[in-house]
Amino acid sequence: MIQFKNEYVTVFQSSLFQTTCTVVEAKDFILVVDPNWLPNEIEEIQRYVAQIQKEKDLYLLFTHGDFDHIIGYKAFQDAKVIGSKGLQEHPNKEQKVNLIHQFDNEYYVQRPYPILFPDVDIVIEEDGQQLVLGDITITFYLSPGHTHDGLFTVIEPFGIWITGDYLSDFELPFMYDSAKAYEETLRKAEQIMETHGVSVLVPGHGQTTSNQEEMKRRIQMSKVYLARLTEAVMKDDIEELTALEKEMPFPSSFTKQCHEENIAIIRKEFIKRDMSK
Repeated sequence: MIQFKNEYVTVFQSSLFQTTCTVVEAKDFILVVDPNWLPNEIEEIQRYVAQIQKEKDLYLLFTHGDFDHIIGYKAFQDAKVIGSKGLQEHPNKEQKVNLIHQFDNEYYVQRPYPILFPDVDIVIEEDGQQLVLGDITITFYLSPGHTHDGLFTVIEPFGIWITGDYLSDFELPFMYDSAKAYEETLRKAEQIMETHGVSVLVPGHGQTTSNQEEMKRRIQMSKVYLARLTEAVMKDDIEELTALEKEMPFPSSFTKQCHEENIAIIRKEFIKRDMSK
């Protein structure tokens, strides 16, 4: 379903995990970001893109390589693919594809397109790298922490900021890569707010916002959570760790696993072990 829409951007939201897909319509091109999840949801996005594309070039951007974000890759076979160097050289491509097959097999899902890991045509290798398409400038920032291959994307002059799996309105940080990198990515988020005229923030999961104070609140929410979690792990504060787990929205075996992985990442990065023992 369509969650948010203005003159330049339409945000679709899946019923699963509140995952978003962003479609940006410019004078010279259409950009589709992370098409997902279910076949009928992807078909709705396809129909919308077909209505507005006309003779415009089609680009497909992946914010990172998690299977729920790449699941609709081959539904847009004529698109030029944008992704990070980390996505292009992802070490677990086969595993991500297998996760899609596993999901589809478990729920008897059939898709009218092949399941493949994206081949990247336009590779983003550094912060501030830009892609200029007509009168539109797209600026990219590497955003590791959640995963190693994440991207922030700012589209100007529309003021659209696509954040991938960061800065959700409800979802606390999930770290599969690095807590230290996640903190640095949050600092980049603050810098983006200061240096770009952001008017719309689209997270990978949850609600789009055009409220500047809400954008700042989301950054602060993530920073406070990481600080509390790090302190609790360092002090081995079981009571606080339990409280933090209960603060995860939509409590489930999935959020429990994410909480445990967050703890493991912090222990690995912040607690020095006596290697002589």
